Amino acid sequence: MPIAFASSDRSTLGIEWEVALVDLETRELVNHGPEIIAQVEHRYPASRFPHLAGELLENTVELVTAPHSRVADAIADLRALAGAVSTAAEERGAAVIGSGSHPFSRWNTQRHTQSERYDRFMERTRWWGRNMLIWGVHVHVGIDRRDRVVPIMNALLSYLPHLLALSASSPLWAGEATGYASNRTLMFQQLPTAGLPWPVEDWAGLEAVLDDLSKTGIIAEPTEARWDIRPAPRWGTVEVRACDGASTLAEIGALAALTQCLAEWLQQRADRGESLPRLQPWFVRENKWRAARYGLEAEVIVDADGRQTPLRDDLARLLPELEPVAEQLGCSPELAEVSRMLVRGTSAERQLAEFEAQGGGRLALTAVVDALIDEFRGGL
Repeated sequence: MPIAFASSDRSTLGIEWEVALVDLETRELVNHGPEIIAQVEHRYPASRFPHLAGELLENTVELVTAPHSRVADAIADLRALAGAVSTAAEERGAAVIGSGSHPFSRWNTQRHTQSERYDRFMERTRWWGRNMLIWGVHVHVGIDRRDRVVPIMNALLSYLPHLLALSASSPLWAGEATGYASNRTLMFQQLPTAGLPWPVEDWAGLEAVLDDLSKTGIIAEPTEARWDIRPAPRWGTVEVRACDGASTLAEIGALAALTQCLAEWLQQRADRGESLPRLQPWFVRENKWRAARYGLEAEVIVDADGRQTPLRDDLARLLPELEPVAEQLGCSPELAEVSRMLVRGTSAERQLAEFEAQGGGRLALTAVVDALIDEFRGGL
């Protein structure tokens, strides 16, 4: 199956931010997404960028930026979109939160969006599909030549635990603390086409995998391969999809800057003729699990020899290497936010701290939702 890869300006980026809608009285999820999108789509029509989009569940609105060279400009798009959604939600007695999961709402009160794509998804996945009360952040980065897409995708898998741990925001699920910083990660990979990409060596290998998935009915088209990191041929990008939903714009800026800098850093290394780093698939899988389980407290495997180091230490080592790239890309302030996150803690850590401070139980879960509402509003 030959797949064309669109032309894209190198290291430009776009961001997709999935946010959830909650009732201001009960703090439960509410299915107001279609109405809110309809209300504000005259300002942000789906036919152009930036825009709002529906997602699998009607409790969700996806905020999509235009392509930009600078992270700050993409964040400006998100700020405008988030403000419009927040205003429309409040008119319906609702609020917006950014998180990988909701602390206590359950699947059986949610409605899925009616479309051929989502109807097919629900028919196939049934109980697991209905349980997908999860939200994420996706970052696209432009790659200027097709033959570099797969090597860069494979190299980025070495840094998947760094991005996942920083974004972790789903420690609470169906009313209880799960023991995972990112329970969303474990839920999502239950789907038959989600999780880590299949190991391939080049573009022809990628085409062969997608052809196999298509001709056997596993996917109807390439975007149904919902991998943690994947090529997005339509846009000429590599798309990093592993991150939990972010609670603040500042955190999205940090994740986007780290992703953009890593992709450009790898492209510069390829320019110099260097071989790009790559971990064995079994190390990549273990690193992903450790980041989901322990967040920033994980110890990760950092090279093909199996050397291990605390994730916090590896981030502290990596950031100075990326600073010159960040300066070139104009995202130094956003990359610096990563260091502040290491001190301030992730959304998962803050949610658990609030939950424990309130003594556990339903009132504590409600307090976590309130804190998420405050963080979202405060970030605008």
